Amino acid sequence: MDTHSKPSHPLLHVFTIRDFLLLWSGGTISMLGSQFSLIAMPWLVLQLTNDPLALGAILALQGIPRVAFMLIGGAISDRFSPRVILLTCDWINFVLVGLSAMLVFTGMIQVWMLYLFGLFTGLLSGFVIPAANSIVPLIVPEHDLQAGNSISMGSSQLVGLVGPALAGVVVGIYAQSTRGIAIALAIDAVTFAVSALALWAMRGGRRPRPAGATTDAGQEDLWRSISIGLRHLVNQDGLRFMFIVMTVVNFLFTGPLLVGIPVLADQRLPEGAQAFGFLMSAYSGGNLLGYALAGALPRPNGRTLSASIIGLLITFGLVLCAFGWITQTWVDFSLLLLLGTGNGYISLVIFTWIQQRTPKEMLGRMMSMLLFAGNGLVPFSMILTGLLLKNWTLTGLFALAGGLILLTTVWAVLQPALMTLSHEVVASPAD
Repeated sequence: MDTHSKPSHPLLHVFTIRDFLLLWSGGTISMLGSQFSLIAMPWLVLQLTNDPLALGAILALQGIPRVAFMLIGGAISDRFSPRVILLTCDWINFVLVGLSAMLVFTGMIQVWMLYLFGLFTGLLSGFVIPAANSIVPLIVPEHDLQAGNSISMGSSQLVGLVGPALAGVVVGIYAQSTRGIAIALAIDAVTFAVSALALWAMRGGRRPRPAGATTDAGQEDLWRSISIGLRHLVNQDGLRFMFIVMTVVNFLFTGPLLVGIPVLADQRLPEGAQAFGFLMSAYSGGNLLGYALAGALPRPNGRTLSASIIGLLITFGLVLCAFGWITQTWVDFSLLLLLGTGNGYISLVIFTWIQQRTPKEMLGRMMSMLLFAGNGLVPFSMILTGLLLKNWTLTGLFALAGGLILLTTVWAVLQPALMTLSHEVVASPAD
């Protein structure tokens, strides 16, 4: 046997898996396009309305159906092919985003249309997110899983580093019109088509079925499947603890990030849309650096893992407070880079920890539930942020959010489950 026929390094070996290469390449291109919409859509709303409440409401309309259908999407992903779910949603997104680009380019776009686009794209996300987060273990061997996750998550943050900056430049070039916004949306639409073609060329990505399972399970079995997943989550102390922490922290952080930062760039930073793009790139770049650190450093255990979680929470709280008073772009950039680094490091560690302790037949449900923790209250966070900014100040918003995260940290320190995260072994659920 030729011992040199396969790359010895796990990161290189994963790229020899045809389905993973197709999934990674198509997904990375699509994620790059999504970064253009991430900048273009909020800026379009602000240019049409100059109202942070409208921005918060439209972003919330994306989040509400995403959250409402995420558990159902996870259960469906466990029963059918995640690849087919992703393929179908990519083509629908191609049509929706392409239509929005055409309406912006022709000057026919209206605010009410943005509410509809937000609603439909959020609905699709409820199916895409659990499918995308459960497909890698189906096409990558278990011994290569951390490498596959590292590449997938690292790539998402790499495009998150490059994409917003590029989009900010494109939108900023046409600062006096919406032409740059239309171009950014058109780029996103094309990348959805590229991703769909890559998924179409894959051969795997179907969920292995337990013996005796059928492909035409009815509605009762679907809800029972969700119920089993919920009981599994509740019965695991570590998972339950992480669910609570992720829900609270994302509620306090995501609204100020997605609504407060574009308003901050528009009102306080002279670079405007370009500053917004660079700030979002800083956060993604920090996440990428955090993933690299997680791959290079030994996996934290026991008190080290607990200390990492608490340290991240403290950092989130202090940095959010600081945003209320700092008006220099380079300082805001540095702070978001710091936040992203801590978030990327702990996210990769916990993500792999969950996947390795979850039975494969439950990956879709467990990923959807933990993603639900991260997104469940985010729509309300964005609406509340918009209301606060309409009637309050940026300084007060960031100080309040940061202070509440610090209080959450105090609660987390007092929980016994914090010290047992690295020791918990997840058993197969009983039906």
